[in-house]
Amino acid sequence: MDTTTQTTNTDFVFDERVRTFQNFLDLRVNEIPVYIKEIQRMLKKESKRLSISIDELRNYDSAFATGLLDTPAEFLPPALKALNETVHAVYSPVETPGITLADDDEFYLSFVGSFGAYSVSPRTINSSYLSKMVSIEGIITKASLVRPKIIKSVHYSESKNYFSSREYRDQTTSFNPINSVVTYPTEDMDGNKLEIEYGYCKYKDHQVVTIQELPELAPPGQLPRSLDVILDDDLADCAKPGDRIQVIGVYRSLGGGLNDNGAFKVVILANSVYQLHALSTSSRVTENLTAKDIDNIVRLSRKKQVFQLLSESLAPSIYGHTYIKQAVLLMLLGGNSKTLDNGARLRGDINILMVGDPSTAKSQMLRFVLNTAPLAITTTGRGSSGVGLTAAVTTDKETGERKLEAGAMVLADQGIVCIDEFDKMNDVDRVAIHEVMEQQTITISKAGIHTSLNARCAVFAAANPVYGQYDTFKTPQQNIALPDSLLSRFDLLFIVTDDINDERDRKISEHVMNMHRYVPAGYAEGEPIRDKSNIRLAVGDLDLDESHNDKTSKVFLKYNPSLHAGISYISKTGDVRPLVLTIPFLKKYVQYAKTKQPMLTENAKNLIVDIYASLRNDENTKNNRTTPITARTLETLIRLATAHAKIKLSATITVKDVRIAEELLRFSLFKEVKKKPSTTEKSPRKKRKTDETGLSSDDEEEEDAEMDPDVKITSSSTAPGAHRMQTRSGDVRIHEDTDDQVESMRRGLEHLETTPSRTRTALTTQMQAAAAPTEGTMPIGTFVDTVPDLAPTDPSAQSTTTLQPVTAQENARFDGELSDNRYQTFKKTLSTLLRNNKKDQYGIDELINMINEQLPQEDKFGPAESKAALHLLEIGNIIMTSENYVYPI
Repeated sequence: MDTTTQTTNTDFVFDERVRTFQNFLDLRVNEIPVYIKEIQRMLKKESKRLSISIDELRNYDSAFATGLLDTPAEFLPPALKALNETVHAVYSPVETPGITLADDDEFYLSFVGSFGAYSVSPRTINSSYLSKMVSIEGIITKASLVRPKIIKSVHYSESKNYFSSREYRDQTTSFNPINSVVTYPTEDMDGNKLEIEYGYCKYKDHQVVTIQELPELAPPGQLPRSLDVILDDDLADCAKPGDRIQVIGVYRSLGGGLNDNGAFKVVILANSVYQLHALSTSSRVTENLTAKDIDNIVRLSRKKQVFQLLSESLAPSIYGHTYIKQAVLLMLLGGNSKTLDNGARLRGDINILMVGDPSTAKSQMLRFVLNTAPLAITTTGRGSSGVGLTAAVTTDKETGERKLEAGAMVLADQGIVCIDEFDKMNDVDRVAIHEVMEQQTITISKAGIHTSLNARCAVFAAANPVYGQYDTFKTPQQNIALPDSLLSRFDLLFIVTDDINDERDRKISEHVMNMHRYVPAGYAEGEPIRDKSNIRLAVGDLDLDESHNDKTSKVFLKYNPSLHAGISYISKTGDVRPLVLTIPFLKKYVQYAKTKQPMLTENAKNLIVDIYASLRNDENTKNNRTTPITARTLETLIRLATAHAKIKLSATITVKDVRIAEELLRFSLFKEVKKKPSTTEKSPRKKRKTDETGLSSDDEEEEDAEMDPDVKITSSSTAPGAHRMQTRSGDVRIHEDTDDQVESMRRGLEHLETTPSRTRTALTTQMQAAAAPTEGTMPIGTFVDTVPDLAPTDPSAQSTTTLQPVTAQENARFDGELSDNRYQTFKKTLSTLLRNNKKDQYGIDELINMINEQLPQEDKFGPAESKAALHLLEIGNIIMTSENYVYPI
């Protein structure tokens, strides 16, 4: 009697909870059934798991939400039954064509929202959380094979000619405390033999992963703790070793406590798994690029010295190491990987090795790469073995079968492996990475396993010399003491020495003192720095992950001399602070530029051949090379030039890209540094024309001249803006990059044809004035520099665009240098206008007229003076200019 009443009450409570959750699924927001729509979307995607907000459930029925967290064994089964009934009721073959829903198909729940006190870690979880639903974070260290697990078997009796079935459950698949029999029945109750019909049996995937406490959250001096997580059905194989995940599940004990100490094995029965991409070093982070981000990237790529700006922003707190920073930037971009028809693979990743004295920022450079690259894994030479870097064959404890465990280089596939203390590795272990560095695969033939794993990663390593400190009286080979077979696989090898230089040492010491005196924003001097809490109480909310915010990243960072001593990129037009790019924008720039696939031009190909032949000749005359010059060096030139072309978002690899690659390679091989031409070789100019990038035309051509020491620069004493040509030994010679000049001339001619007659007359006058060549120069492309400044982006403005020559009054007021008082007046007036108008863009002429309307006659700004002020504002990250428009930031 009492048992029957108790069973009836239990069934009534169960059915009541089913109805409660069904009503929650039918909940409407603004007359829209939110979860019904989600169920329809789930069916269309052929998914099995519906995401439920625990916060919305708490607002609808707090008792049900609390019971789901405290006693999931009593509340989760009715919620799953309500979900399955709702899904079968909502299913319509018309709305979901091609999808068939069987009666025994099961659907599951996943949860998002705030778990509060139920958010734990492998260290803080304890027995008080048993049989409760918790949220836990960790990094996957081990994953078992995905195996089928039977949940229903079908049997056939030949003597009686009938089918029978049996369902199976255990503590990992059901909350029922009574487990079913784990063996197949061979006879029925009457003694008739049964045969298993494997085709009618029902299985589901089953996997066990081990998550470990996040290293940054583990107390100092203590080992991270681990916990097993069981993933069933659609959750199996959703993450791989090395991924940082957040798991929602029930903390269960599996028994087995009848031993000497009475300890039980505990696991997490997962129902939700979320990737923590922002914290993961082994899961590729993909930045969300907005239209504004792409626009900023394209504008920045047009700057003449974008290579210098990007490389110095990569590690702004490291003083010096200019060439190493440039090489690291090219390594992040990489070349073009290709697989030929015959199966041969051409490596596109760039490998770099740094060898040098202690305390030369080698390890810090590795750290910056680790924090900047979308996928990077770090390891050390002494703490790494050959199988730890490649792959290891282990034995599965549950099945006894052999299985492969991925090493660091396999986990870093399509990423970067940072190896510190590379010289401390054993020779046997170091040989294991030879295949990875060139073929980018790992071949395993042991314990009956024959397979090949992908390890398409770049290697960035740092090592100390064989004597601890670099001995300048010995050859590089004697100092490095690594075999040529390994050194030739490194594209660039940099010798970093701690040379004694009074001026340089003083700057480094000032930089170190400034870093120690740095006080973060929001703190007073002497105030202790508070540790930031990494505990996330919210689960599954991707908006909390900064890497997934669809927001435009800030381009420039406020310059801080205590942190950015490695930055030297400044404009030469005035005393302004250097420019520093933000790390989020730098990541987006690298991600966007990596998608480009530039192709070699004929001129670039011929130059690469000449450079390689020259390097082979230099090897015979110079004994101080760091690495052997082989055919791999030829591929290094191609990879470096390709990466530099990606920086400019170019579709082709030009001669200039090859020259940059040659400069880097020669510094790596022979420590050759190309010096800037003497200033005595340049004719003086009273006034230097600057464009919107802040670089004058003189600066642009100085950079071209640095690529070729034999090139001399001469200037024509004609109209302002006349193009200066390069000559070699007094002979008239067109610049090597002729294709770019022809394209610029073509655009200039097209614009000239569409220019109004009055403006065209003025242009023709300027062209004729610029066409008078001096001795040793050629008047080609003279008018091209003047055309972009005259070309209006708005077609309606063409009829009003005219040349505005500088008047004598303006020259008397503005001599090329903008005074601080005039700049502050311009800045203050502009700030007031921007605050009152709130427009997204302004025409340059329109903006100057608006500013002059606010000023008295004697304080009005002329065109040249206004252009100088706008340029300073752009460098200060207050505005951005593009062609004839100004964009407030």
